[in-house]
Amino acid sequence: MGHRVRMQICSFMAATWIGCASARACELALVLAVDVSGSVDPSEYRLQMEGLGAALGDSAVTEALVVAQAKVMLLQWTGVSRQKVSVPWTHVTDFETADALAARVHDAPREWRSFSTAIGEAVGSALTQFDAVPECKRRVIDVSGDGVSNEGVPPERMKAAALHRGVTINGLAIAASEIELVEYYRDNLIVGPGSFAMEALTFEDYPTRIRQKLLREITKQVASLN
Repeated sequence: MGHRVRMQICSFMAATWIGCASARACELALVLAVDVSGSVDPSEYRLQMEGLGAALGDSAVTEALVVAQAKVMLLQWTGVSRQKVSVPWTHVTDFETADALAARVHDAPREWRSFSTAIGEAVGSALTQFDAVPECKRRVIDVSGDGVSNEGVPPERMKAAALHRGVTINGLAIAASEIELVEYYRDNLIVGPGSFAMEALTFEDYPTRIRQKLLREITKQVASLN
C-alpha cells in the first residue's frame, strides 16, 4: 500500500468515530510467541517468519494495528530456559512503524534449533513481558507451534497466572505431525475472554491462518474462523 493511499485511509478514519490512531492510547499489547523447537526444520522456520511478516504487513492487519495503537513483540521459544525476545515491544503508531515491524519479524534470525517443546515455559516468559506495557488495555499472547509440551511447566498450570494478570492466550496449532494438536491447545493452553485456538494443517497453511488469527485477535471479532 502506497504512502498516499495510507494517508487517505487515516484521513477517512479521522472523519469517523475511530479518528486518526496516533492520538489514541494503546488498546492492545500482543506477544507473538513462535515455536523454534527441534521439530521445526529450517524451511519450516522460514515459512513461519515469512508468513508472520507478510501477515503483519497485510493492509487489513496493518490498519487494525494502527487503529489499536498496538504494542507488539516477537518471542522465540523452545525448551526450558530458552525463550528470547527477537523483536522488542514496538508501538505501532503509524503505517511506517507497522512496515518496519513486519520487516524485522520477516528477517528475524533463528535463536535455537535442537531443543524440546516447553509451552508452559514460553507462556511464563511471555507473561513477564507485559510488565513493560501496563498502559495497554488488552493483553494477548499468540502462541504458535507444531507439538505438545514435553518439558518444563505444563501449559495448563499457567492458565491461572494468565487470568490473574488479565492476559488472554490464543493458539495456532500447526498439525503437520500432531493431528489432534488443536484439541490439545484448546484443552491445555488457551484462556481468557474470547480466547480461541485455530489450526494450520501444514506449515504451508501457516501464512494464511496466521493472518486470519491476527485479524481476529486485533479486532476482537466474534465470528469463528476455525
